[in-house]
Amino acid sequence: MASPPKEPSELLLNGRSSILKSGEMQQLAPHLPPRMTTGHPWSLLYCTARNGFSLKTLYRSMTSLSCPVLLVIRDTNGQMFGAFSSTSIRVSSSFYGTGETFLFSFSPELKVFKWTGSNTFFMKGDADLLVIGGGSGKFGLWLDGDLYRGGSCPCETFNNETLSHQEEFFIQDLEVWALP
Repeated sequence: MASPPKEPSELLLNGRSSILKSGEMQQLAPHLPPRMTTGHPWSLLYCTARNGFSLKTLYRSMTSLSCPVLLVIRDTNGQMFGAFSSTSIRVSSSFYGTGETFLFSFSPELKVFKWTGSNTFFMKGDADLLVIGGGSGKFGLWLDGDLYRGGSCPCETFNNETLSHQEEFFIQDLEVWALP
C-alpha cells in the first residue's frame, strides 16, 4: 500500500532575515525535524544589526527559553552558514544538545552535516566562546565572545567540511531564530 504524499516543508519566519532569502529558507526546511515546520512561525531572538556584537547579549536573549534555534551567520566574505539545535543556546559547563543538531553551509548550494553518532559534543558555551561540534581538538563551528571572529574545522560530531571559505572568519551578520 502506498503511503500518502508528504506535505511540503515550509519554514515561516515572523519577521525578515537580513541573511537568508526565501529560497534558502525553503531549502533548509526539509532538514529540520517535521515538528519545526508545521506552520508555526520562527521569531527573531537576536541579531547583530539590532542587538550588537556580544555573545553575552545573545545568551541573555535566550534566558529562560528552552526551544529550538536556528543560528545563521554571514561572514565578511559573504559566505552563509550556521547550525540548528533543538535546544536554545546557553552557558554550560559541559556539552549539551541532541542528535537533531546539525551544521549547514550555502557554498553556494546547501550542504547539511548531520550528527554522525561518534560523540555527543553538540554545543557548549561560556562567556568567551560558543562551540558547536567537536572532537580531536577541532570544532565544527566556534564563535568568540565579541561575535567578531569565528572558525570552522571538520569535526567528528558532524563529519562536516569547513563551513566558511577559510578556517577562521570575521562575522558580518549573525541571527538567531527560535520556535517558542
